[in-house]
Amino acid sequence: MFLLVQRFGELMRKLWNPRNFKAHVSPHEMLQAVVLCSKKTFQITKQGDGVDFLSWFLNALHSALGGTKKKKKTIVTDVFQGSMRIFTKKLPHPDLPAEEKEQLLHNDEYQETMVESTFMYLTLDLPTAPLYKDEKEQLIIPQVPLFNILAKFNGITEKEYKTYKENFLKRFQLTKLPPYLIFCIKRFTKNNFFVEKNPTIVNFPITNVDLREYLSEEVQAVHKHTTYDLIANIVHDGKPSEGSYRIHVLHHGTGKWYELQDLQVTDILPQMITLSEAYIQIWKRRDNDETNQQGA
Repeated sequence: MFLLVQRFGELMRKLWNPRNFKAHVSPHEMLQAVVLCSKKTFQITKQGDGVDFLSWFLNALHSALGGTKKKKKTIVTDVFQGSMRIFTKKLPHPDLPAEEKEQLLHNDEYQETMVESTFMYLTLDLPTAPLYKDEKEQLIIPQVPLFNILAKFNGITEKEYKTYKENFLKRFQLTKLPPYLIFCIKRFTKNNFFVEKNPTIVNFPITNVDLREYLSEEVQAVHKHTTYDLIANIVHDGKPSEGSYRIHVLHHGTGKWYELQDLQVTDILPQMITLSEAYIQIWKRRDNDETNQQGA
């Protein structure tokens, strides 16, 4: 697995080398290391899923650098890892009579439990897209504000999770925000027959997103910096199985945004970024009183 770290390190050094002779860099050796280290789960010739790859890549780098799940940190966890509290409450079976449900709720098994957990990225759930559309509504793509889907992490909002046998209510509260925060917007749902994609557009500001209210009260007092600016936005266009990816990145030196698709690079206005079907976003925390120079 250390080959992955080596090749990634080489690629980063080439990208950031001020004396680079060529204006472009080939990631081919790094991609070969990905194929090898992922045992061909991810291949150069076949498009994979962005979130699956990101999750595998961050965890693979972390463990190859000697990191562990609990104790040993690495540069990967220092940069991307946050923490949260997860509150879970088991629900009685919905078909049971009301009296029996009431009795069960007094049992220890049905009391709320809390665990502390770390995360490398936060999964944001989209509201269900409307199933039936009339002629007029056919043209309307549903939209949702970012803060609506962030409410999942406010420590109050409860969400039901179903397993094969049991149902649970869960709520989440953030306890630590990392320097770089990754959002994965859950666009795809798999059922028995096929994968469905939710086309809902998320409306988000690209600068100055304050996440203080999602931290528990005692943490708010010690967490000085909670404001984030968007630095990268990965978009999935088209159908679940045959779609394509575009990436929006902020060029920090000039404050300009660029759109990348394979070898094509074009500049893009910041206000155009929010009109796309965002799938993965990377936000950078403001750690001093820096004012952002983006033309937002």
